[in-house]
Order: sequence, then structure tokens, then C-alpha cells
Amino acid sequence: MKGKDVDYFVALYDVARVINASLDLSKVLEKIVQCVVKAMGVKASSIRLLDSRGRMLALGAAKGLSKGYVHKGPILVEESGLDRKVLKGRSVWLKNAQTAKDFQYGAMAKAEGIKSVLVVPLILEKKAIGVLRVYTDKIRKFRDDELKFLKAVANLSAIALDNARMHETLQTRCDLMAAHKYRIDDN
Repeated sequence: MKGKDVDYFVALYDVARVINASLDLSKVLEKIVQCVVKAMGVKASSIRLLDSRGRMLALGAAKGLSKGYVHKGPILVEESGLDRKVLKGRSVWLKNAQTAKDFQYGAMAKAEGIKSVLVVPLILEKKAIGVLRVYTDKIRKFRDDELKFLKAVANLSAIALDNARMHETLQTRCDLMAAHKYRIDDN
């Protein structure tokens, strides 16, 4: 699918439908990266989430990447110039990840056949909570409409993540209240 043939409004609607269909975060993130790969016609996509200490980006979901690449090692914010920039709210395009000094795993990118990478932040309440990446197997300059689409998907992803976390917290509280009530009723 070539970018010019894509109706990004339809693609964004598809992402929004996926997000609203479930509160299971892993399923939602998997569907998001699938939609991104299809809509943008890229080799792969991934979502990485910032850990609670802000030191590492953990894999949320990936589509189109080998298991070897996905499990290549930790994405340490301190060692990844690319991710430090993105987590400050910037979108970053790397023409060639294989040779870019800001890309933490250039040799692995070469082995995986990755060339260009576009990364946008997942922002929630003015704070970056992760990154959304797309990977190509050829040098590719992304158009403005592609960047706008990816930013919109990243924003929806952040909302989905927040909704899933709130749901999980509420579920835990309900379970605790039910267990407490059960113990009181037994006495």
C-alpha cells in the first residue's frame, strides 16, 4: 500500500475502533502496531513504554520485527540519544538507523534490514510515557500527512494505555473490596 493511496482518516478510525474495543492493553497495543504497518506500508512498527523509573523503554508490542531483534537487549534511555530526544516531546526521523550515532543498536538494525526509522512520543498529560516507532527496509523520507497520522496514533495509544491502567486499578480495588466484604460477612 503506497502512502498516497492511504486515507489516513479511515486508518485513524480503525485505530480508534481497536482502542475502544478492549481494555486488554497487550491486545490493544498489538492491534495498533498492526494498523500502523498496514496504513503506512512500512516494514515494521513497535511501541515501547517507559518504565516506572524512567530509565528503560520496555516493549509493549511489535509487528514485523524478528524475535531476535525484539529481544536484542534493553533500550536504555541514557544510551539512546534518539529516545532521549523523543521522550522530550520531539518526533525524530533517522535516514539510516544502521549508521546513525543516536541509534542504540545500529549493527542489529543492519542485520534486521532496517534503514529509516520514524519515532514519535506517546504523551499523556504533557509527559512522555513511551515511544511509537516505524521502521522501513529502504531509505524513506516521511511526508507530513504520515507524521501527523503517526502522532495521532501515538496520542490515541497513550489514552488507551491510561484507560487500561485505570481499569486495572479499579478492578483491583473492586476485588479487594469484595474480598474484604466476604471476610466481614463470614464473621
